[in-house]
Amino acid sequence: MTQALVIGGGPAGLMAADALLSAGHRVLLAESMPTLGRKFLMAGKSGLNLTRAQPFGPFLAAYGPASAELRPILSGFTPDAVQTWAEGLGQTTFTGSTGRVFPTAMKASPLLRAWLARLDGMGLERRTRWRWTGWEGSACSFDTPEGPQAVSAAVTVLALGGASWSRLGSTGSWAVPLREAGIAVTPFSPSNAALSVPWSAHMRTHFGTPLKGVAFRAGGLTSRGEAVISARGLEGGGLYPLTPALRDGAALTVDLAPDLDPETLADRLAAPRGKLSLANHLRRVLNLAPAKRALLTEVVRPLPDDPAALAALLKALPIPSHGPRPMDEAISTAGGVPFSELDEGLMLTARPGTFCAGEMLDWEAPTGGYLLTACLATGLWAGRHAAARLAGGGA
Repeated sequence: MTQALVIGGGPAGLMAADALLSAGHRVLLAESMPTLGRKFLMAGKSGLNLTRAQPFGPFLAAYGPASAELRPILSGFTPDAVQTWAEGLGQTTFTGSTGRVFPTAMKASPLLRAWLARLDGMGLERRTRWRWTGWEGSACSFDTPEGPQAVSAAVTVLALGGASWSRLGSTGSWAVPLREAGIAVTPFSPSNAALSVPWSAHMRTHFGTPLKGVAFRAGGLTSRGEAVISARGLEGGGLYPLTPALRDGAALTVDLAPDLDPETLADRLAAPRGKLSLANHLRRVLNLAPAKRALLTEVVRPLPDDPAALAALLKALPIPSHGPRPMDEAISTAGGVPFSELDEGLMLTARPGTFCAGEMLDWEAPTGGYLLTACLATGLWAGRHAAARLAGGGA
């Protein structure tokens, strides 16, 4: 019997453990992988975008349909609080030109080491290679290197992740025992996913090249930002916010000149080009980068000579695709435990004393600091409510 059991060693689980330890409770943390924070470390390889420095209203809006449920949780751990937390672990931060906040070290490993040292100093007990398999009565059961184990706890926080990047431990297999226990789990689907595009050989020389200064549109969603042309299609932060529409089958269009209206664009295209090829004319009058020109001719050949028709193409170039890449390649997933299965403290109403946090909850958000902030905030929220239940004598 332990006071508090946390299952999952990612940011949400570690934050829940931190909250419980800070309240003076004994905590056992179980993780299925050999080490903690594997997906956290992988995210840090590209700079570890901790949060987003922007007013709270626009920040909250990035969470779309889940923003109402997440409002009190994110209000309790705002982007400013994320920066203060990181700096409390000895990791100074800076804000980039787009409002993204990074640790000065631009790595996840120093932050994770400092965090684990803090938790260990507070008495955290760790178990790795412990894979949660469900419940045996009131106890949690695990497959471990020593054989099956069962742990009873006064409170439990499940922070089991989503269903992408299975090699790092996020398999979504936890959905089976939850459903067997009568708890609804929304089916998983890719979020922040690359788009599969069947390029011709014409595009090979541009693989690895970023598309800059463009706007992407799908369904009713619009996003400005970069995406990289890859052998498999398009990927990058400018495209990821459109995943909800793209996975529902919406067509993708790209605005190659988002700062110009169609009329201005047509006027420029109507300028005499003399002996210049149309490609060189586009480069001269619009400063259209080679990757943009290649994308344009990949989709439409021959290009129309009429300036208005060509302007219309430049403003809404249709990209033929096979939809988002497979879910396991996605940065994150939609789906998971719906908020309707939880009380306001993120406790499962069907299993009092068991809380859920992190990406296993049914919410999604684009990259750019939103994902990690919500994982930390929900972990803290669940941990604090679990601690309050212990303090109140809840069974």
